[in-house]
Amino acid sequence: MVEPTSLLLGLEGLGVRSVVRLPDRTRVVEVVTTDPNASRCPDCGIASTSVKGHAVTTPRDIRYGDDPIVLRWTKTRYRCCNETCERTSFTEALTEVPARRRTTTRLRTQIAREIGDAARSVVEVADGAGVSWPTAHAAFASHAETVLADPAPVAVLGIDETRRGKPRWTRDTDSGRWVRTDPWDTGFVDLCGDQGLLGQTEGRTGAAVRQWLSEQSEEFRAGITHVVIDPSAAYAAAVTSEVLPNAELVVDHFHLVKLANDALTAVRRRVTFDTHGRRGRKQDPEWANRRRLLTARERLSPKAFATMWNALIDNDPSCQILSAYIAKEELRQLLAAAADRVDDAEIRTRLYRFYSWCADTKIPELHRLATTIETWWPAILAFLRTGLSNARTEGYNRLVKQVKRVACGFRNTENSRRRIRFHCTRAQRASTRFTTEHLPG
Repeated sequence: MVEPTSLLLGLEGLGVRSVVRLPDRTRVVEVVTTDPNASRCPDCGIASTSVKGHAVTTPRDIRYGDDPIVLRWTKTRYRCCNETCERTSFTEALTEVPARRRTTTRLRTQIAREIGDAARSVVEVADGAGVSWPTAHAAFASHAETVLADPAPVAVLGIDETRRGKPRWTRDTDSGRWVRTDPWDTGFVDLCGDQGLLGQTEGRTGAAVRQWLSEQSEEFRAGITHVVIDPSAAYAAAVTSEVLPNAELVVDHFHLVKLANDALTAVRRRVTFDTHGRRGRKQDPEWANRRRLLTARERLSPKAFATMWNALIDNDPSCQILSAYIAKEELRQLLAAAADRVDDAEIRTRLYRFYSWCADTKIPELHRLATTIETWWPAILAFLRTGLSNARTEGYNRLVKQVKRVACGFRNTENSRRRIRFHCTRAQRASTRFTTEHLPG
């Protein structure tokens, strides 16, 4: 038995007896059992010396180089010597090659990591490993069950939705009428810990959020201190004292700035249509400066800002576009109070300045924007005091879309959630796999 060759093979409990290369460059590796515990009965644990026969199996293993490899394992069948044991005979089995398995454990683990961590399609991974789709999928599902656990309590919970597929028309079984279904999934993310995506639920309604939260433990619900959401009335209605007794609602500031940009764009389009009776064109100054209008003031060079400002002053007598631009910047200054760490007096000063400007302009789009800010002010104030945002949730939304795109859609909801959560928690598993024993010295 060649010990260096067995060490190179790396299958615990198996030793290489010989290696033969066939004319088609396939390498046939003859292996035998070297683990003495393989002769123990799996039921009673007593070692047996009574050989009943032998069997040759060819478990599929990971690839070595470009040439294919075939493992030929000559296994021994034993008779159980324990008269009280119900099992009369058994065949050798190892951790690396369990009983009744046609693939090695490390191959199944590699398949699972390529599907889950690398977000590759099951078909692609199965073809590369030389196994069928059901085998590759079963390997991933089995590995995921051992890795994914129930969510642990978190302090800050992020909630956001992702589209599960295109809108479809389906026939209602009760009324017989065709109804439009718009499939969405709501995701729950640990914003201050390392658990990643905690789970998903079907739909983006308050009832769907409450149902997922009610399925969690009482300790989980009581430990949540803040819930960060987009300006969604459905999600806000789900965060109640009955469901989350200690949670405070926080709205994500990115979507507030987007609302201001949308209001500015609506004003620009309306002014252009009122002035020219058409949509904006290249020669229109407000259309030519549309990107600068949406850019933060501090990111514009003095020359770019002067070009935009002078062009709108000269071509927009009503100054509505510039008024909407100033309102957008006033809202940004208000939201910047979270990073500036100002006191409540300064926050009220910036809020009053924003409200006063929107009220004095007499522009309906700005009035609606101010009304929205007033409606969400308690959640906005919570953001200004804590600085919490849903940025991590948006990042996981990108990973969710990536998994769905690779899979070309999912028909099985359970498979979809398993694949998505496994991929969105790979950073946590990578950090826990690195221990101090990998450090030098």
